[in-house]
Amino acid sequence: MSGSYNLCIIKPNKSAFSETFIQAHIDGLAGNKKVLYGGAFPLYDHEGKTLIRSKLGLLSYLIQKRIFKKKNIGVRTRALYKYLKVNKIDAVFAEYGMVGASVTEACKMAGVPLIIHFHGADVYHHDTVAAYAELYQDAFRYASAFIAVSVDMAATLKEMGAPADKVYTASCGVDTAAFPLLDISASAKDFLFVGRFVEKKSPQSLVKAFKIVLEQHPDARLWMAGGGPLFDETEALIAELGLSEQITLTGVLKPEEIRELMKRMRAFVQHSVTAANGDKEGTPVTVLEASSSGLPVVSTRHSGIKEAVVDGKTGFLVDEYDITGMAERMITLAESVELAVQMGKAARNHMIDNYDINLRMALLDNIVQNSINSKAN
Repeated sequence: MSGSYNLCIIKPNKSAFSETFIQAHIDGLAGNKKVLYGGAFPLYDHEGKTLIRSKLGLLSYLIQKRIFKKKNIGVRTRALYKYLKVNKIDAVFAEYGMVGASVTEACKMAGVPLIIHFHGADVYHHDTVAAYAELYQDAFRYASAFIAVSVDMAATLKEMGAPADKVYTASCGVDTAAFPLLDISASAKDFLFVGRFVEKKSPQSLVKAFKIVLEQHPDARLWMAGGGPLFDETEALIAELGLSEQITLTGVLKPEEIRELMKRMRAFVQHSVTAANGDKEGTPVTVLEASSSGLPVVSTRHSGIKEAVVDGKTGFLVDEYDITGMAERMITLAESVELAVQMGKAARNHMIDNYDINLRMALLDNIVQNSINSKAN
């Protein structure tokens, strides 16, 4: 049956540089794909046309959404139902729990199986989970499959009410061919962070850890790529600690620029934590890409990172906010390029065996096809 079905992938954002995992699904999943987007409930098709075609319908939708703050809007649900029927969609693959919960009613009306892929905030961010609590329960009753990106997340989904036999663990994958093994044997004491500057990635904790590294290795350097709400705050901290010469803030880089930067690094570093609002990582794709490239990773015992990084073998893990511990692990790698090379090779093998994008797509395709077959029987 592979490739012979019509799959509708629904995502919140038209394009987001940090959501490479969603693009990987669009590129890699089987089936004849249609993509919808536009917030927690899709409003636009791949051509940018609104699903609600009448001006009166759009007005009604906007009033209900913006003035009455409704989440379950009939005119919108009917528009999606019609789209699914007209395009003979066999299954819907929803990116993020909020999206899956919002489209459940339309899928139910159309009799189309629904697969919901959770990623992080949709399970852990307290206010989001509370706002969608009722719709989540509807989704748990109807949807065919729920995909979690870590063992921890799978357990949380079951606690929230998702049927255990429909919960699958499948982290985001990495294209190991696109991120080949780098030779880091001649690398300087350069460390790399790539990610959004947000609370759950705690960029300030990394800066503080690196200050300790510099006390023993003044020739070490840290590169921090990305942007986000905590960028200015992080920049101010770097200046306050007098580290502007040793830490380079690159801003947001293109994927090929990140790959170039990786070639000169000793290790990848990321201090992920649980944010005050409950938000956590899923499995950060940047950690997978660095591992595939043969960079050892120094990070925290947090969510899917605990599985992506094998402590003591493919990198080092410390507890959240253990700034001294993180500095000590970075110092260990600064002092032994041989250890970094050994760990980097083990990291690459770990990615090939457990996180390769082709393995991941085969698993997701299998889940989609089983959902279609179960609905048909």
